[in-house]
Amino acid sequence: MKFCSECAHPVALAIPEGDNRPRYVCTHCDAIHYQNPKLVIGSIPVWEGDGELKVLLCKRAIEPRYGYWTLPAGFMENAETTAEAAVRETEEEAGAHIELGQLFTLLNVAHVHQVHLFYLARLRDLDFAPGIESLEVQLFSEREIPWDELAFPTIRTTLELFFADRVKMREGGSYGFHSQDIVRPMRMAGAPG
Repeated sequence: MKFCSECAHPVALAIPEGDNRPRYVCTHCDAIHYQNPKLVIGSIPVWEGDGELKVLLCKRAIEPRYGYWTLPAGFMENAETTAEAAVRETEEEAGAHIELGQLFTLLNVAHVHQVHLFYLARLRDLDFAPGIESLEVQLFSEREIPWDELAFPTIRTTLELFFADRVKMREGGSYGFHSQDIVRPMRMAGAPG
């Protein structure tokens, strides 16, 4: 940050009085500019038919991770709830209509200043299509998921936890709520062919 969003004068990095972290402070109007983590919100849209559960994934048409698979998710907008963001992102990226369930994962990705939240969701129908940020969308059973072509560690973690909870459900359990810190870096190899 170089200029104040309040008065357009230069800012300087300083620890404001009563604070304990460096912040950008305007040298003219003294406005303090806080920079906080971004929220990435998504869903785990599923369809169950013929005794088999499948998860809807999107192949990314944008960087980072062009050509890799992800759950429908994106940055939360101002003036929307996390649930509204999950529904919107699923519609935008997968053209899918969902019935939103409970919050499933909260994943802290501190090294990139983000928090990722994923909700359980059921597809209302099979009428889905790639949005502008997706090359394709497809339903995958657990064994069909392209595990080596997943875009981000948060996607792999969420899917692993989801399928582990499915095993627990068959044994009489239920879906849990999972909170973890993601510290493993993203693979940086080129997109799959």
